[in-house]
Amino acid sequence: MSNRIKVTAPLVILHGDEMAQVAFERILEKFVSSPLDIGLVEIDLSAEHRLLTNGQVVIDAIEALKRYGVGVKNAGMTVNRTQLGELLAKHPELDGTRLHPLATKSPNGAIRKGIGGNITREDIQFRNLQVRTPDWVGRDIEVDTMERGGIKDSFNALSTATGVIKLMFVGASGDPVELHRREVNKGDPWLLATNDLDDVKAWAHHFFQRALDEQRDAYLGLKDTVIAGYDGVMRAAIERIFDADYRRRFEALGLEYHYELIDAQAARLVATPPERALWGVPDNNTGRKLYKLVDQLKRHGIPSRKAHVSLSRMSAGGGDQYGSYNMPAEEDGILKVVVDGDEKHARRVKKGDPILLMSNDRQAIKDWVGQVFRDASRKEKEVYFGLKREYMEYDEVFSTVITEVRLELAQADTPPPSFMIMRPSSQLIKMITDPPRNALYPAQNLDGDIFSDISAALGGSLATASSIIESQSGTMLFEAPHGTAHDLYLTYLESDGKEAHFNSSALIYAVANALETLAERESNDALIDYSQRLKAALIDTVADGIITGDLKGKTTDPDAEQVVDMQGFLDAVAQRLG
Repeated sequence: MSNRIKVTAPLVILHGDEMAQVAFERILEKFVSSPLDIGLVEIDLSAEHRLLTNGQVVIDAIEALKRYGVGVKNAGMTVNRTQLGELLAKHPELDGTRLHPLATKSPNGAIRKGIGGNITREDIQFRNLQVRTPDWVGRDIEVDTMERGGIKDSFNALSTATGVIKLMFVGASGDPVELHRREVNKGDPWLLATNDLDDVKAWAHHFFQRALDEQRDAYLGLKDTVIAGYDGVMRAAIERIFDADYRRRFEALGLEYHYELIDAQAARLVATPPERALWGVPDNNTGRKLYKLVDQLKRHGIPSRKAHVSLSRMSAGGGDQYGSYNMPAEEDGILKVVVDGDEKHARRVKKGDPILLMSNDRQAIKDWVGQVFRDASRKEKEVYFGLKREYMEYDEVFSTVITEVRLELAQADTPPPSFMIMRPSSQLIKMITDPPRNALYPAQNLDGDIFSDISAALGGSLATASSIIESQSGTMLFEAPHGTAHDLYLTYLESDGKEAHFNSSALIYAVANALETLAERESNDALIDYSQRLKAALIDTVADGIITGDLKGKTTDPDAEQVVDMQGFLDAVAQRLG
C-alpha cells in the first residue's frame, strides 16, 4: 500500500523558463509527485511554447486556473526583440507578422486579468537573515527624467456613462479612424497619455551628454516588454541616438551604458548602488518617484529592516499601463477620445509619437480595496495607500472606494484596519526608510511591480519573498517573484549541468502555500501537516546556515554559513522535512 498522502483536487502547474524551470522540475518531483498522490494539470508557459501556440497556451492556463482554483506559476521569459528574432529563426514555419500579442508579451498581466486577481507580496519569515543595508549616504547617483509629456500631462477623467470608450484618429485624409475601443461603466477611470518623440530624442541627447560631461555610467530604465508601443518606442529612439552619437565616446572614456526593465533596475540600483551613476527614467511619473527616493537615500540612508514588508498590487481589471492600448502614431494628426458618443478630449500627435490609453474597472478597484482591508485585519497590519489625488481624477476614484468599503465594513460590525493615504512617492519612501511598522502597502499595478522588487531586493533576495494572487471568486495562484536567472542558466548549460546554482526558496514556499490551500479546502489534515512542515523545513534549513550563494554573508552568523548549490539546498530541505 502506498504511504503517499492522497489529495482529491488537482493542482495547476504553470511551467516557465531557464534556471527557474530546472529548479521547478526538481522541486515538483521531490516535494509533490513523490510524497503525494495528487493530480497535476501541467501547462507549458515557456516563451517558446507561447510562441508555437500563438498565445493559446496562456488562455489554456487561465481556463485551468478558473476551473480548478489553485495553481503554482513558475517564472517565465518575456522575449525582447533580439530573442523573438532568434525564436522565429529557429521556427521558420511561424509567420512573425501574424502573432497574437499573447504569443510574445508577458503572460502575467493576461493571467491576472483573466482570473481577476490581485497580488500580495511578502517576505518569507526567515529567522536569521540580516541583510547589511547598502551605504547610501552621500552616494553620487543622480536621477534624470523628462519634464513634460506622459502621465504627468495626461487627460484623465471618470466615465460619466456606461458604454464604450473609443480612441479615434484623424490624419491627412480627414476621415476619423477608430484605433481602439473598450467597454467602461459609469465611474470607471480612464486616461490618455502621449509623448512627443522629438522631446524624447532631445531628452536622450541631454541624458547622454550629461553622463559624458559628469563622467558617469548611464542607466536607462523603461518597461518596454509590457508597454512595447509606448516605452518600447521610447527605448528604440533613445538607443538609436546612443549607438549613432554616443557609444564610441562612452567607450573612449571607459564609461558604460546599461538598459534594464525599470522594476529590475530599480531593485538593483537601490539594493546594490554603484559609486557614481546617472539613472535615466524617461517616464516622468515613475521618474519623479525614484528621484525623490534617491534624494532621501543620499541624505538619510537605508535603515536596517526590522519587520517583514507586505505589498498589495492592484492588478485585476487590467488596470493602468499593463492593460493599456499602446502604439505609436502612424502619421501626423489628431487623437480624440469619445465616451458613449461624446467627445471628451482631443490632442495633436506627430508620426511616431507613442500613445497610451488606459482605464480601470471601479468594481475591480472595490474588490481589491476590500481584499486589502481583509488581509490587513487578519494579520493586524496598518495600511498605507499611495494615490496621486491632487491632480489625478484617475486616482480619486480609489479614495472614494476606500471610504465606501470602510463604511460597508463598519455596517457589518467589522472594524477596518487603521490606514493612511499618501502620495506614491511618499509611500515608497516610507516603505524603504521607515520599515519597522507592521504595514501593508497597497499600490497600483506598475508602481506595485517596481516597489515590490525594490523591497524584495532589500530583503536579501527576490528568492526570499512570496507572491500570492487572489481573485474575488476564490482562485489562488502562488508564484515566485524572481525571474528566470538567465545568467545562472548560461553557466548551467556551459557546464553541462554540473554547475547548478539557484535559490529555490520562493518556489518551494509557493508550492507549500498552494498545497496548504488545497488542504484547507478539502479539510485534508495530513496535507495541512505536510505543507506546514515543508515551510518549516525550508525556514529551518536557512536557520541552520545552509544557504545558496546569493545569501552568503546575509545571515546573523556568517561564520557558520554553509554555501551549497541548488541540489544541495533541496536535499537539505528534504532531510529536515523527513
